[in-house]
Amino acid sequence: MTKRLAVKVGTNVLTRADGTLNVTRMSALVDQIAELRGQGFAVILISSGAVASGKSEIRPDHRLDAVSARQLYASVGQAKLINRYYELFREHIIHCGQILTTKENFGSRRHYLNQKHCMEVMLDNGVIPIVNENDAVSVTELMFTDNDELSGLIAAMMGVDALVILSNVNGVYDGDPSLPQSQIIRKIYPDNKDTLLFVQPVKSQFGRGGMLTKCSVARKVAAEGIEVIIANGLKDGMLTSVMKPDGDVECTRFLPDEHPVSSVKKWIAHSESFAKGEIYVNDGARDVLLQPKATSLLFVGVTRIEGDFEKDDILLIFDASGKQLGVGCAGFGADEARRRIGTRSAKPLVHYDYLYIEN
Repeated sequence: MTKRLAVKVGTNVLTRADGTLNVTRMSALVDQIAELRGQGFAVILISSGAVASGKSEIRPDHRLDAVSARQLYASVGQAKLINRYYELFREHIIHCGQILTTKENFGSRRHYLNQKHCMEVMLDNGVIPIVNENDAVSVTELMFTDNDELSGLIAAMMGVDALVILSNVNGVYDGDPSLPQSQIIRKIYPDNKDTLLFVQPVKSQFGRGGMLTKCSVARKVAAEGIEVIIANGLKDGMLTSVMKPDGDVECTRFLPDEHPVSSVKKWIAHSESFAKGEIYVNDGARDVLLQPKATSLLFVGVTRIEGDFEKDDILLIFDASGKQLGVGCAGFGADEARRRIGTRSAKPLVHYDYLYIEN
């Protein structure tokens, strides 16, 4: 059976210090993907680098605001980036295709499934999807945090066996990486709740992300039954090395939960930023929702509803103290839901099939 692998490569891996594309490293990455394909992996590549590539290519003759500059650099840089990938993969007689997406494409189940179907068709026909945020049309409030967030969405959507995040660091350290006594955490288990305590909130030089985002994404994806590996893409042969079953490579592995969630719940788990409303529940409802057995969110436990939402919109669920418990898909519109607060309605506000409770 073919194994699916999502590979996210960051801007700092693909570019030189001056921001120009590092073609040698891109070529080495493509060589490794081709090798993994020969071993039976179906690979999805989530690639940064468009904005940095465009910035090194074009020099505006007047000052641009941040949004305009990003759109200009992305539009020019994405063409340059995908053309380079096309030529490199063609040397291995491998076809690749471009998928440019925005946050809105994940906001509704219909758009989500359309995007998934496109990528399924590509994989079925031996084409490698190369995914990137469509920075040319995305504006600030609609942007992903970074391509780490996008890679988590893609990994969950496509049901991959593993997600490899290639960055310019070796992995997650148990302290400040600049200190000699700090060590790489080789394995992070599903029940490890303290991972983020070690992470330094420092962003990368050219990209928008950092290790904090990577760890947040990795924990969520691993909780959905997908292994996540954070490794140093600046080191030769790292991608193929981390995929060897007996390899002892310096990296951090987020081990997958043994109880993976359904594809619908994977979508819901990554839909927090699309939420149209907030639901607050009492202590009794909180305790029921947190128990291992799947259960729906009933109106009898709801104390307050915020927001203007329609049936099937995404909702955030909080306990009485304001701590977020999970995410769900509304079974009613906001007006009808408010009328049912505290009642023993036969139908739940959120059915358990469309409810994701965070670990």
